Order: sequence, then structure tokens, then C-alpha cells
Amino acid sequence: MNEDKGEGVAIANLIGTDGCSVVGWVYRWSTGSHAVMWDVQGPQQVSETRPDISDEQKQEIDFDALTRIGRSDDR
Repeated sequence: MNEDKGEGVAIANLIGTDGCSVVGWVYRWSTGSHAVMWDVQGPQQVSETRPDISDEQKQEIDFDALTRIGRSDDR
């Protein structure tokens, strides 16, 4: 994607609970907003971002919710 053309740029990988699988990406848009794009398997529980992103960026993508996807204690 090309940020100069108003498209998003991947700024971090979303790492799965196994600690090594990339399950998605965090994108920054030319507007300054951030979004998550999942791999073909769809939303999965996330353990971290690599590289680490700021607390503000984590809040915007609701990182806490991403760490709870599929957990049974989330009711």
C-alpha cells in the first residue's frame, strides 16, 4: 500500500499466542488513524505487536480486546 496515495502502511505485525505466528497487521492511514488487518484465518487472539507500538496506538486498535479474542472468560 502507498501512504502517498491515501492508503495504509503496515507499521507492526500482530503476533499470535504461540509467540511467533503473524496473525495480522496494524496499519497507519494517511489520516493518522490506525486499523487492524487480519490474515486469511480471520481474527485470532494476539499476544503482542512487533515492533511494539505506542500506548495511544494500542488504545486506538483496542489491543486489550485483541488479547482476549476467543477466551471463555470474556463473558
